[in-house]
Amino acid sequence: MSLGSDMDSVAFEFARIVITASEPVMRRYAQGATARLKADRSPVTVADEEAEAIIMEALARSFPGVLVVAEESCARNGLPLEAPKEVIFVDPLDGTREFLARNGEFTINIGLVRDGAPVAGAVYAPAFGRLWWGGEKAYGAHLAPGQAMPQQAPAMALRTRPAASPLAALESRSHMTSQTAGAMARLAPVLGRPVGSSIKFCLIASGEADLCLRLGPTMEWDTAAGDAVLRAAGGMTTSADGAPLLYGKADRGFLNADYIAWGDPAIIENLSEFGAS
Repeated sequence: MSLGSDMDSVAFEFARIVITASEPVMRRYAQGATARLKADRSPVTVADEEAEAIIMEALARSFPGVLVVAEESCARNGLPLEAPKEVIFVDPLDGTREFLARNGEFTINIGLVRDGAPVAGAVYAPAFGRLWWGGEKAYGAHLAPGQAMPQQAPAMALRTRPAASPLAALESRSHMTSQTAGAMARLAPVLGRPVGSSIKFCLIASGEADLCLRLGPTMEWDTAAGDAVLRAAGGMTTSADGAPLLYGKADRGFLNADYIAWGDPAIIENLSEFGAS
């Protein structure tokens, strides 16, 4: 397959791959995994590494020659110094802390970035049997039961919803800060709900929540896939200046800016410069 294919086909291929990569993840989950700490003090498990190996091999077959920036490969070998026009981001187990806590809120993620924007992505939450994929607004976003390959499962087209009152705000289960809580208070009335991993983007895409605000460090592989699904469903992720969150920032080590992911632009009309203290 070529990245010149329509983005829905690319996202569909990503969906097939994340389902395949879930086998070692769920096997290790059932056994009860342990973790070690990487140089940045974040946890990693054998499940992360086994899933990433499957994903990398599959992407090399499906998209030969395309740069893949994958979390565990970067931890071992360092980050690429440059990013081309098109780059694939992989997080083989987003929400490792949730995986270890056995609450099910972890995902397997593949996202394609083109010219700084996420244009195709697949997110699989295997413990919940939910698979999201999407490719640009022209093709839309989809949700299917994840126990079967996407072509074998009934898919539901996704659209974000108009802002509700109170706003349903998804909070990071493991990385909530007082600064984030303060910014959320400016959006009152808000009903907060802690959720782990990139599931947050997908719940907004499927109209089950309104926003997620994240002040603090995240990496582009944490967000590219979920952000692609959200944008395909009609939402957006913006940085503190109101511009769409930018990807492919090799010069910044692929580090994200503070961001807010939302389904309805009315949500951010009174939240300019949310990252300011």
